[in-house]
Amino acid sequence: MTEQWFLRRAWTDLGRPADGLDLVDPLPVPALPSRLSTAALAAESIAAASLAGAVASVAGTDRPAPRVRLSGPRIAAAVSSERSFRLHGEAPDLWAPLSGFFRARDGWVRTHGNYPHHAAALRRALGLASDATADDLAAVLSGLAASDASERVTAAGGLCVVVAPERPSVDADLAATALVEVRRMGDAAPRAPLPGSAEAPLAGVRVLDLTRVIAGPVCTRTLALFGADVLRVDSPRLPEPPWQHLDTGAGKRSTLVDAQTAEGRATVERLLADADVVVTGYRPAAIARLGLDPAGVVARHPGIVVVQLAAWGFGAADRDRRGFDSIVQAASGIGWVEGDERPGALPAQVLDHATGYLLAAAAVTLLERQRTDGGSWSVCGSLRRTAAELLRSPRAAEPSPSETLTAQARARQEVEFADPMRVRTVLPAVAFDGLPDAWPNAPRAWGSDAPEWDR
Repeated sequence: MTEQWFLRRAWTDLGRPADGLDLVDPLPVPALPSRLSTAALAAESIAAASLAGAVASVAGTDRPAPRVRLSGPRIAAAVSSERSFRLHGEAPDLWAPLSGFFRARDGWVRTHGNYPHHAAALRRALGLASDATADDLAAVLSGLAASDASERVTAAGGLCVVVAPERPSVDADLAATALVEVRRMGDAAPRAPLPGSAEAPLAGVRVLDLTRVIAGPVCTRTLALFGADVLRVDSPRLPEPPWQHLDTGAGKRSTLVDAQTAEGRATVERLLADADVVVTGYRPAAIARLGLDPAGVVARHPGIVVVQLAAWGFGAADRDRRGFDSIVQAASGIGWVEGDERPGALPAQVLDHATGYLLAAAAVTLLERQRTDGGSWSVCGSLRRTAAELLRSPRAAEPSPSETLTAQARARQEVEFADPMRVRTVLPAVAFDGLPDAWPNAPRAWGSDAPEWDR
């Protein structure tokens, strides 16, 4: 595999000219100990977003694009941002008791119970009491076949996967598809040109953020860094842990809309009518049921860019499948590559972060293309597709690099906001000459803004 494989692959899949890669300074190796090429995936996905922003910053001008210069400690801190996060000085509980690896009768499973409704489904599927502990869960799982446990929990709406070995043929098939898949969805007139500004290359762009957890919010946070007006919309039916929302919320505003009601759908349509980009991160089947699939959105709002994210992909078998980074790692074979006698994990939730940055690069690319060529555009990316690329990359017998990010180095990559609440989070890792080295504003509390565009 050639140097900067992830970056080159993404840049090619976006239809970008290869000579643009010359704008990227030699990339650092962030401290992310792993057998797989985790450090390279993190650095190169952030480089892809940075390079797309750099090129867009001179759109419509005769100026040369600025250079991309990235920091290894900044990258390592960014993709493990939950370790830096503090709310009023307090660190969050990152994993709920029912989330993790558990031994089954014939192998291992990985569960995810960070959301109360998923934890409830897990307990219900396995006949556990509503106050069952991790020890109770372990006792039940130890008597079940891994596949049986997975099927029961999945059928109940929870998350539990068999920790599976690698399947090289599956990864090869996935690698034959685009890392991020771009489609022109129809004709539309070009919209107003991008401003051609290094300080805010997406100034004037409106982004409707229909995502949650990590990958989607990382994508939209990057667009906010580039100057876009990003409005995140959540359902009041699905509360978000405050720390998780705030950790990836810098630069954005936050509102609540129930899109399952007629009034809520009308509000979403009103916002879409003035949006340049919509980013969706829920299961494709759920998005389609709300009429927010790419084909439906571009039919009603020509000229828009639709960015669609999923855990597993967009085929018929995957459209309604739940998943998170940790779950995809376990089911794809990464758990055993990074484990020994028991399964392991990547040093950060890099599938989420990398996919988010790759989709940010795609969104910027398609905004620029729409301004020159017109049309309505969509791009799709998934954690499982990113995992396939990582599994096909070079690997080491032991975790490499061996160093870790020291507390002192991490502290230099953090920023603390005092208003509207005391939040500590990471500084941006995306960078190019002329781009501000800080978020445009502090993260906003969940649902604290009106469902209106800022400007």
